[in-house]
Amino acid sequence: MPDLHTMAAPPWLTLIGVGEEGLDGLTGAVRSLIAQADYVFGGARHLALVAPLPQGQCTAWPTPFSAGVQQVLALRGRSVVVLASGDPFFYGVGGVFARSLDAHEMICLPAPSSVALACARLGWAQEQCQVVSVCGRPMERVRPFLQPRSRLLVLSANAQTPHELAQWLVLLGLGQVQCCVMEALGGRNERCRHFIAQDGPPADVGALNLLALELPANVAAQCLPQCSGLPDSCFEHDGQLTRQEIRAVTLSALAPRGGEILWDIGGGAGSVSIEWMLSAPGCRAITIESAPERVARIARNALALGVPDLQVVHARAPDGLVGLETPDAIFVGGGGSRTGVLEQAWAALRPGGRIVVNAVVVETEMRLVQAMQEWGGRMVRFSVARLDGVGSFHAFRPVMTVTQWVAEKPASQ
Repeated sequence: MPDLHTMAAPPWLTLIGVGEEGLDGLTGAVRSLIAQADYVFGGARHLALVAPLPQGQCTAWPTPFSAGVQQVLALRGRSVVVLASGDPFFYGVGGVFARSLDAHEMICLPAPSSVALACARLGWAQEQCQVVSVCGRPMERVRPFLQPRSRLLVLSANAQTPHELAQWLVLLGLGQVQCCVMEALGGRNERCRHFIAQDGPPADVGALNLLALELPANVAAQCLPQCSGLPDSCFEHDGQLTRQEIRAVTLSALAPRGGEILWDIGGGAGSVSIEWMLSAPGCRAITIESAPERVARIARNALALGVPDLQVVHARAPDGLVGLETPDAIFVGGGGSRTGVLEQAWAALRPGGRIVVNAVVVETEMRLVQAMQEWGGRMVRFSVARLDGVGSFHAFRPVMTVTQWVAEKPASQ
């Protein structure tokens, strides 16, 4: 028999998804929960949709949003209802509270999400669509998802998002993309209107909207390849760039996996970090670069290629490595011969993590031989030659040879 003294207390927080239809979409049991709660939190729109049902104290979300979260957490143990749009655990408040509360402290009663409603209207299978939110996030996050024959749902920030997104698509050469702006889904004011990106959306788009994008098959040239080794022309650089062929084998050696963190020491143009983040869902990267002009250039490249969350640290290794989040993988593209860089990188690397160092000068190669003797791993030398013009003829012009050291830190360390 379970010990009653150790059993979890009943949930005190109830997250309720509310659709645009308001009370008409709520069951009798859900209405009772709202009516009987001591405290009801929600956006002003949500509170208006369920009025006059709540009998307890109603509070509209303050600014900043985090202040409202703290108000709710301060009422721990009381009967609290939080109203949210659709499914609270889909780009919603559910995930926010889950970071602070145990699962047994709350229950969630979702309504159909805006994505579910949009797919139902369009006749799209949800599992075949990509979903991206630009609410409080740069629009450039959409870039990696723009692929031939893809269907994409973009959660808008406001009424201007459809206009800004359409203009941006035109700049990318994707003016023929089929778009649909969908407003107030599930409510009396629902509207779904189709347009082509180059023609722009209707002028009177409401603030509560999402965009559906359908890309044709003939746009491959305007889309980012989904493989390691983007063309060098994708990156703004000053010559300090891990070249396409070497970058491809470097990413293969780094072996990114979903959710892992990379340190990119000596970022240059940020190409390895950017492709690391593009490679798998949730991959993050921290680029350490000492030259201020390159720091700015890395940030521009990251934004242009759809990974604006790349963290750029303006510092010089090894001092700039102190206090950074523990990495699952480390790439050293510059500074590998500097005293203390490899030692501190190896010490910081998570057990089971990978380190890859590229060398083009003999001094760094000598240091890599020492590193392999101390920590193991393997060394490979790559030579690449590119066809170039020689007068009216052609010849292969060699690129600088790269020596690469790859090692995996034992899980026991």
